[in-house]
Amino acid sequence: MARKAWFTNWFNSPYYHQLYAHRDDKEAKAFIERLIGYLQPLGGATMLDMACGRGRHSRTLAELGYEVTGVDVAPENIRYAKRYETPQLHFEVHDMRKILCSRCFDYVFNFFTSFGYFDQLHQHELALRTMVTALKKDGVLVMDYINSYYASQQLIAREEKIIKEIGYLIERYEDERYLYKKITVNDPQLPSPLCFTEKVWKFTALELHTLLEKEGMKMVEIKGDYQLQPYQEKLSPRLILIAKRVL
Repeated sequence: MARKAWFTNWFNSPYYHQLYAHRDDKEAKAFIERLIGYLQPLGGATMLDMACGRGRHSRTLAELGYEVTGVDVAPENIRYAKRYETPQLHFEVHDMRKILCSRCFDYVFNFFTSFGYFDQLHQHELALRTMVTALKKDGVLVMDYINSYYASQQLIAREEKIIKEIGYLIERYEDERYLYKKITVNDPQLPSPLCFTEKVWKFTALELHTLLEKEGMKMVEIKGDYQLQPYQEKLSPRLILIAKRVL
């Protein structure tokens, strides 16, 4: 049997959601409201939240009056998200490397570095193609990615946290192509520690720009944080690309 990819195991784990619990609905709501204020979508616009996790961004988009679909590769995430389904909000399990639909959304969103997880560049190209293919002509893609240059400069090699009596040892490192985060979970209820390793491709703004252009996208703007300040390679924690489908 083929070994599951790291992101399938980790994102399905309750420890992932406990460790990142500070990334809460309030934070997501503030960012989404700011982003929508900037984008100014028409009422009733159709939106795809690609790699939606448990759907915190999707729920805010739907509350603002849009028709929203959230998809994620982790079944446990979608099982949780489905509690919040409404006539204008629904969720399904989907691998972003596989085409979902063609020209059916006005907006496609990819939030919180939900990209860059794969071993080959070709797989990342497939994921981008899925997002672009789902857009209508003149549709808008927003990718919220880590600024790898900034992350490298700010890298904290070792960190320990205790959350509800569970210990988390976080070790960060990098090589030429990836940023890594090794998480060792010490749960007193388990016979031995669990270990997960996040791995994210160190895409630059230029590399993502080039990949998007190859898929028929035109770059509109690049923002550098959740306050939507202009992107600066050495100073911005995020790399938020906004592009329009022109073909």
